[in-house]
Amino acid sequence: MFEHMLVPTDGSPLSTTAVENSLAFAKETGAKVTLLTVIEPFHILSANAEQLAGTRSTYEEHAKAEAEKHLAGLKEEAGSMGVACEAVHVVSGEPYQCIIDTAVENNCDLITMASHGRRGVSALVLGSVTMKVLTHSKIPVLVYR
Repeated sequence: MFEHMLVPTDGSPLSTTAVENSLAFAKETGAKVTLLTVIEPFHILSANAEQLAGTRSTYEEHAKAEAEKHLAGLKEEAGSMGVACEAVHVVSGEPYQCIIDTAVENNCDLITMASHGRRGVSALVLGSVTMKVLTHSKIPVLVYR
């Protein structure tokens, strides 16, 4: 069966449900889990570099703190279920590629994720992260709806 699952999460309600289901599946199969949150890089247009420096660092600190807080809670939940779990957060402008790369780097044999996250209408226009992972991954993907 599966030995190491990568479980990306963005903190949305559906993503959190997918994590909970993934942890239950991991417990049943004896798989270990790597949780992943992809932090999107800071984007802004400005001619004044001084404005960007303070804003960028504030954003990055806040995003990192939120990711760590979210992952810590999920890691604690995994521990209480008896599931071996690691948690990783990465900054990337291409979340789908980051998910695939992280799965490959960690020798994961399954990616489990929600069918969509918090991107709303933009996901419909640009294509969802999940769809891109399904399209490009050579590792099996289990999608929770």
